[in-house]
Amino acid sequence: MASLPDFAHQRIERRTAGGRHAEPGRTETAAGPASPKHDQILRGAREVFLASGFDGASMGEIARAAGVSKGTLYVYFDSKENLFTALVTDECKRTAEACFDLDPEGPTEQTLRALACRYVHAMLEPGHIRTVRMVIGVAEKLPEIGRAFLQAGQEAGVARLSDWLRAKIAQGEFVIEDVEMAAWQFMLGCQGKLVIPMIFGDNAHPDAAMIRNVVDQTVRSFLSAFASTKPA
Repeated sequence: MASLPDFAHQRIERRTAGGRHAEPGRTETAAGPASPKHDQILRGAREVFLASGFDGASMGEIARAAGVSKGTLYVYFDSKENLFTALVTDECKRTAEACFDLDPEGPTEQTLRALACRYVHAMLEPGHIRTVRMVIGVAEKLPEIGRAFLQAGQEAGVARLSDWLRAKIAQGEFVIEDVEMAAWQFMLGCQGKLVIPMIFGDNAHPDAAMIRNVVDQTVRSFLSAFASTKPA
């Protein structure tokens, strides 16, 4: 599981009510590091950020949407920046865990196709597209947010896919010189034609035939490049 990036511990620190440092977006309470209240706040924050954008959202509005007082909100998150970082990191982790649950003993081509389908559909979710746009919008001013998003999302996915590919190399199914680069190529192949246009303003959701074609082409190209036995 991807963890919060090291720089985030250093640059986006917060203090709990007891004065000790804690991971941004997490608080040490009797309920544990990620309490139900923590998750409740993230749900409210997601609603507000998606509706108002990063700049338009306020901590007061987030507290109301989450059903907590502002005082309680500030116990968990001491700034809007920390809250947004925690939100996007949490969502990226969940997506990476759901998409990249890969069985090294499973059939290779079917596993790649299933991964490509899950990943494409996750990246095309309207909420995800809007979150990416928000991260891009704040990354110049707050690069730590962009870095957290990248590490918890795509880099975590690359790491998981790379581990699966190494297992398949050991089984003799792939010949790959740079495993991490190959994993990046697969992921970017899945989303390039479909997701990037939507991020930059094309709101026409790709239809099932287009998604199926991209998945087919990406998997076939990957196998042609790296499989020890080339597909027919």
